[in-house]
Amino acid sequence: MSGTNQRVDGKRLWDSLMAMAEIGATPKGGVRRLTLTEVDRQGRERFRGWCEALGLTVRVDAIGNMFARREGRDSTRLPVLMGSHLDSQPSGGKFDGALGVIAGLEVMRSLNDLNIQTEAPVELVNWTDEEGSRFGYSLMGSGAWAGVYPLEKVYGLRDVEGVSVEEALTAIGYKGEVAAAPFPADAYFELHIEQGPILEKEGKQIGIVTGAQAQVWYDAVVTGQDAHAGTTPPSARRDALVCAARIIDLVDRMMRARGEDGRGTVGQLHVLPNSRNVVPGEVRFSVEFRHPDFGEIERLAAQFPREAGFIARDCGTPLKLEELFRLPAQPFDPGCVDLVRQAAARLGLPAREIVSGAGHDAVYVARSVPTAMIFTPCKDGLSHNEAESIEPSEAEAGCQVLFEAVVARANRPV
Repeated sequence: MSGTNQRVDGKRLWDSLMAMAEIGATPKGGVRRLTLTEVDRQGRERFRGWCEALGLTVRVDAIGNMFARREGRDSTRLPVLMGSHLDSQPSGGKFDGALGVIAGLEVMRSLNDLNIQTEAPVELVNWTDEEGSRFGYSLMGSGAWAGVYPLEKVYGLRDVEGVSVEEALTAIGYKGEVAAAPFPADAYFELHIEQGPILEKEGKQIGIVTGAQAQVWYDAVVTGQDAHAGTTPPSARRDALVCAARIIDLVDRMMRARGEDGRGTVGQLHVLPNSRNVVPGEVRFSVEFRHPDFGEIERLAAQFPREAGFIARDCGTPLKLEELFRLPAQPFDPGCVDLVRQAAARLGLPAREIVSGAGHDAVYVARSVPTAMIFTPCKDGLSHNEAESIEPSEAEAGCQVLFEAVVARANRPV
């Protein structure tokens, strides 16, 4: 990298990433750090300890979001935020989310090492439950903070064992006193692995993220009739799984009709009674569509329920379809995006503009704070998998761009 003598410490960044990955480590080399569990508490405590060792002030809000503040020269200036999340998928990788938090920590350490006092304060954020894998609501902490999810509704969400969010927060000691609500901030920057193959395929080290895709999510329930597999002829069957399979095929066909920009996924499937010699009487499954163009999402949201309903009617199995949410495409702030673009150019890093295919905390933060994201490549585009992998040099490059963008924003003339 060229263009600056103010360097982050790539080895220290990598060592800290590996130290965080020890918490919840899995035999296959990934992590299992489900939100608001004892393992999550351990990760939070290690993060808090690192922050306090730097002289940062750590506060926790009512949904467990953690904010570590480094004061600026001008206490009247709004803070520049950076961050991501430390929770993981049930069989997740070392870098999804953690890279953004630990890189932010390295930015703070480098500011101390270089004796840089920014004009504006800088705050590092660990958002609660980005993944949504325990309580079913992804971006939960940033969503509650942004006012997308009412706090009392979030508190009442329960996991498969019946534990509520509020109970889990209390159990690990992270139900904070500060309101979970937006506060005035000057900007937010989030570094994340791409979770896709584009940067690696094109040999780019930095993704300049201009925004995030539009999405629509559903919960689906098909109700048939349990029946003996050996004695029930075709004319008497009301097979919920056959109906669900045909709807799943519909999701795939609707996705592929939109070319390489289309995304359509059924990621959860629960079959009841789940016995090999019983015709399935009920199937519950998830459906989601994503696309860069909100107009396409609107068309999908009109077309999919209608066509799925036709399939259910023909199968003789009623379909209940609940739309969970519909998100427009979220553009990021042009000024913040340009700081990322300038940093990559100044450092001589191969870069390209990219739209995020995944949802990130930045999407909800962007509703009230000027926001930008930085992507780094990941091997084979693989994420949400224990084999998720990046190179130390890629982590360092992303962190250096984060450093440059945050410092430029915090020192900008006002």
